[in-house]
Amino acid sequence: MELREEIEPKLEIAEKRFPEILNLIMEFSEFLDENGDEDGQEYQNLTRKLHLLTNKEISKFNIHEYYEEEGAEVLAFRIGLPDPVKSDQVSKEELLEIVSRLRNFEEPAEGDESFATQFKYHLDDYYHQFLELNFKRYRFQLFNRQKDANGNYFDYSVEEIAEKIGAGNGPTLKERK
Repeated sequence: MELREEIEPKLEIAEKRFPEILNLIMEFSEFLDENGDEDGQEYQNLTRKLHLLTNKEISKFNIHEYYEEEGAEVLAFRIGLPDPVKSDQVSKEELLEIVSRLRNFEEPAEGDESFATQFKYHLDDYYHQFLELNFKRYRFQLFNRQKDANGNYFDYSVEEIAEKIGAGNGPTLKERK
């Protein structure tokens, strides 16, 4: 299912920003390797440039140690992807689709090396931010393994997670017409 345009991640914007952001990150890394940045001035320059380019709060990204996490490419993608927006109406079907995208792994089509396919599995932060922004009952823990009263572990299904997130949201969760 395709989500409404206002909900879908803005991959075309991320793709346009990606080369410049990646280049800035790599130049910063090279500068650090050669010169260090004891006074933090180069880091401040980088965060200022990235903020001007994306209008995002850059301090939430781990620029200094990206290589220990997912790498420079994924970091550049995450920085370049616009944040989700608040939506006054999210259908049950859309909520189920978002939860499904977070819970289920789909093999990409063979030979598909598009930007969207390359970063499809790095959209988790985007979807979690969207859910947190739009659903009062959203809790990240719903996506984790659970333990019942008898000590047995289980995972909530996509439908159960959507129901727990969407329940009691009043006018936010509507049947789409």
